[in-house]
Amino acid sequence: MQVNIKKLSPDAKIPSYGSAEAAGADLYALTEENVIIENGQTKLIHTGIAMEIPKGYVGLIYARSGLATKKGLAPANKVGVIDSDYRGEIMVALHNHSGISQTVENGERIAQIVLTPYLSATFTETDMLSDTERGAGGFGSTGKK
Repeated sequence: MQVNIKKLSPDAKIPSYGSAEAAGADLYALTEENVIIENGQTKLIHTGIAMEIPKGYVGLIYARSGLATKKGLAPANKVGVIDSDYRGEIMVALHNHSGISQTVENGERIAQIVLTPYLSATFTETDMLSDTERGAGGFGSTGKK
């Protein structure tokens, strides 16, 4: 699948896959200077790119495991959603879960994007839903008894 990328700055980096079988393509920070994220703080990090995600697909922004485990930095909204009709700059709200200040440098890999198909639903209001074994059992209801 081909995805058109527009660089909004000549210094922006095109997303890239870390290996031949990687599901997520790395997104890179585009900053004029290092960005300090204090512990417990969230900052919006620019990538300097816009994407033309094909219709019927969505770009899901996930944490990079290395950045999360080494620096405690991960997307604040856990999973970002880039719709196929969005043409603005892709940005990542990074949250610092560590106990110390962390620095994001220009060109650093800050998140990964996974392109995946999705289904749209038609929602219909009803007074009755079908019965299931689980029923209305909520959190933890399918665990050991």
